[in-house]
Amino acid sequence: MAGAGPTPVPAGSASGVPPVPPRALDPIDRSIMRLLQADGRASIRSVAEQVHVSRANAYARINRLIDDGVIRGFTARVNHERAGQGASAYITLKIVQNSWRTVREQLRELPGAAHIALVSGDFDVLLLVHTPDNRTLRELVLTRLQSIPEVLSTRTLLVFEETDLLAPGPGQPTGPTITED
Repeated sequence: MAGAGPTPVPAGSASGVPPVPPRALDPIDRSIMRLLQADGRASIRSVAEQVHVSRANAYARINRLIDDGVIRGFTARVNHERAGQGASAYITLKIVQNSWRTVREQLRELPGAAHIALVSGDFDVLLLVHTPDNRTLRELVLTRLQSIPEVLSTRTLLVFEETDLLAPGPGQPTGPTITED
């Protein structure tokens, strides 16, 4: 499934186009999504066999999920420690009111930024970062983040251990196998 084409732009996002209502997903669509989340490189044949539909049906459903923006793309899950990014942290930010778009663009440029979310509650933004070590993390927070004029305050929560809920646990099947079609 790798290289399945460009990631679609969600309808209604910054384009002035009214948002398209979400498509109702049936159990087969949900099963396909679970399988592809476990192994984005699974073959159409493997997916079809596991959800008990024809290859043509599986192919059409996957393409529809992509075209509708339900599946936004295919990616690899990375073991950040093995990739030399041994320090991870969630950083909460309080920002100047109405500065989300400006701040978001600056956060996207940060080395190691993995996830950015505008949230409600005691802070405004939740940022997940992966860095090689704590010294680099400290530099990122104290120099890069706190120098953004719209950032009023930050709080850093170190990640001691992570569990990927999309990855199979010990003793569970590893998901679809890659086969030639």
